[in-house]
Amino acid sequence: MDSSERASKWSVEEVLEWVQERLPEHMDTLHKGIIKHDISGRALLRLKERHLGLLGVEDEEQQQEILQDLLLLKVQEEINELDDICSDCLTL
Repeated sequence: MDSSERASKWSVEEVLEWVQERLPEHMDTLHKGIIKHDISGRALLRLKERHLGLLGVEDEEQQQEILQDLLLLKVQEEINELDDICSDCLTL
């Protein structure tokens, strides 16, 4: 997976790649739900605990593990956005 591409721009296939890479133990559970609900990168970044239940992850501990990885992804997305803003300011 190309880490330079913003998560918010990921396709469903790229979301599946991220899940396979970061959460392989949850891939079987999440795969169908991601495809069924057309979870793109933008939607992935907005997932909450209740959404994970709808995607088939009912165990609370597993939900917390996934949410922790999603939080790291959100932080990286914010850092990328700040980098973009800073580089835009420098080119003016």
